[in-house]
Amino acid sequence: MKRKIWITVPVVLVVICLGMMYWYNDEPDMFDPVERARLHSEVHGHADVTGTTTTSALLEVVNVMLNKRGGYMSNDIMPPWVFLDNVPNWEIGALTQIRDLAREMRNDFSRSQTQSTEDPDLSQADPLFHYSSDRWIPPDTEGRYEKGMEFLESYLTRLADTEQPDAQFYARADNLVSWLGLVEKRLGSLSQRLSASVGQERLNTDLSGDTAATQSTAAPGEVDVKTSWFKIDDVFYEARGTTYALVIFLRAMEVDFHEVLRKKNALISYRQIIRELESTQEALHAPMVLNGDKFGAFANHSLVMANYISRANAAIMDLRFLLAQG
Repeated sequence: MKRKIWITVPVVLVVICLGMMYWYNDEPDMFDPVERARLHSEVHGHADVTGTTTTSALLEVVNVMLNKRGGYMSNDIMPPWVFLDNVPNWEIGALTQIRDLAREMRNDFSRSQTQSTEDPDLSQADPLFHYSSDRWIPPDTEGRYEKGMEFLESYLTRLADTEQPDAQFYARADNLVSWLGLVEKRLGSLSQRLSASVGQERLNTDLSGDTAATQSTAAPGEVDVKTSWFKIDDVFYEARGTTYALVIFLRAMEVDFHEVLRKKNALISYRQIIRELESTQEALHAPMVLNGDKFGAFANHSLVMANYISRANAAIMDLRFLLAQG
């Protein structure tokens, strides 16, 4: 009898653990940031002014990251969460975009010029979102990010209050160009890491042909670039989290920057970027991220993801030029 118990209990626990892993290993669904902003305004009594849609979208993405199925997982040390890596890597991608937008709002969107005073709520929220993503010992990660949400909510309340003109959101072309420049760099890095799933000998272009340029230490003229096969699914899901957040932020900013985009004749280009990034969110019809050869018999999901991201990245480069020169 005792022997049966010693065998049965571990088997049952393993089965439960596997079931929970399957249940929690799920990416959150996309949502409409414009509709969420409208509902948020109704619940909190906010007026609909420039910047409320973008700020509300940032709040909602943080909320989804923390309260999706299984909660926030990047700092979990107990089973079954500790055995999961897809969703935690998704969180890293989404968190990177949350941090970038929060800092951009602090440094540019909420300030009229470089000599103006930064918003007190955003200056508090920004460092909280840069808190360690994997800390579980108090003060834990979730607590810091929730505190950051409180400061964002305070900023949003002041932003919509016509009697508090000290809180502002400046929807200018130069501010949008600045944020898009950062997005461009993030997507460029992801595209390179995803493309390296098949490995490639690349010429070293670090100095971009500038004969006067120097670098800290010498590097070979050719470099072998390859993302390890057991890391490629991590990069894939990080890219999914990144593009998930970007689609929502871009949709929200289309509302706040609509006049800027219209006057620069950039609305169609902007919407095409969103469409390219939306393609990265299609369901994965395979039990795992496949890493086939370039023209092999099996799919290479990383190269497909890299293609969509590269196309969006190229479109962002064109859009930035159009906004700056158009």
